[in-house]
Amino acid sequence: MQAGNALYRTIDDLPATLPVFPLTGALLLPRTQLPLNIFEPRYLAMVDAALAGQRLIGMIQPAIGQPDDARKPALARVGCAGRITSFQESGDGRYLISLQGVARFSVTSELDTITPFRQAAVDFTPYAGDLMQGAGEAEVDRAGLLKAFRAYLDAHGMDADWDSVDNAETEVLVNALCMMSPYGAAEKQAMLEAADLKTRAETLVAITEIDLARAAGNDGGSTLQ
Repeated sequence: MQAGNALYRTIDDLPATLPVFPLTGALLLPRTQLPLNIFEPRYLAMVDAALAGQRLIGMIQPAIGQPDDARKPALARVGCAGRITSFQESGDGRYLISLQGVARFSVTSELDTITPFRQAAVDFTPYAGDLMQGAGEAEVDRAGLLKAFRAYLDAHGMDADWDSVDNAETEVLVNALCMMSPYGAAEKQAMLEAADLKTRAETLVAITEIDLARAAGNDGGSTLQ
């Protein structure tokens, strides 16, 4: 896949270690864009190091149940590598960057380093298919996904640019809706860890239906814990 000026043909093109950015509720998926406002000194250092190297950062959530104020929370088992494709200095000590999702990874171990930011040994092997653009689009129930999306918008008095939605490629649509969804850390992690695009779309639809049932006053269960 193409990410900025870099071309990742196979997982052999990806590094065995990554700087990792634990961020609750953040979801990065292959070929999506995630804007970030970087201001903590340790993460400013992380961006500097990434820019001096392969421009890759591992976005990952803290493990579910970690306190929000934990300085070094345990990491979730799966994250997604993103390449810095745009970079801007704010003038007040912050960096404004954009990451393009490349591929998911499993954390095999955390490295013992002297850097202010955390680093991990990672394995891309289970997610080699992430490098194939459009993989699994034919298996997605696009009509069912759009039905759930429309129901969610109607329930919340919202609208969408339906021309853009209709013209979007299925992979783009699924991943964009997952990233924009207002659900919590557990739901975002479930979408990230979905085995393939079809399962990711089904996960989003199921979570949305639970949310709509609960909002309607029915006992539709609860979102993931």
